[in-house]
Amino acid sequence: MVRYSQEADNATKSTKARGADLRIHFKNTRETAFAIRKLPLTKAKRYLEDVLAHKQAIPFRRFCRGVGRTAQAKNRHSNGQGRWPAKSAKFILDLLKNAESNAEVKGLMEESIPTCLLHATLSSFYLKRKRLSRKSLQQKRRYHKRTTLSQIIALSNILI
Repeated sequence: MVRYSQEADNATKSTKARGADLRIHFKNTRETAFAIRKLPLTKAKRYLEDVLAHKQAIPFRRFCRGVGRTAQAKNRHSNGQGRWPAKSAKFILDLLKNAESNAEVKGLMEESIPTCLLHATLSSFYLKRKRLSRKSLQQKRRYHKRTTLSQIIALSNILI
């Protein structure tokens, strides 16, 4: 059984999606996840598709050092700093599609009842320690492979 960082109050009216060992940047993915939090599922998907098409920007609030300013980020109640992290948006869009299909299996996706994103979180950790050997230099170099764990919990609007 997979452990989530937060459990929904009503498990019958909520759905979950989880991505593990994702090779994406943690800081970009954190800002992307916080941009779509508490949005309806259809609006979140449309927003991420617009990010991939460079029609809307992801506002960077916490990890914003060295991030340029754009007028698209000002529209999202930010200080104007924003980017279009394509890889992070693509992975989170896949997680949203997974959560939507899980909701369809449970019977939560009706036309009149939109599903809202309750919780989106992620954590970063080192997965493995790999070892590279260089024959020409006769030395061993080690590096860590950094991965990201992402979790999304969606809630049906029946309870709200």
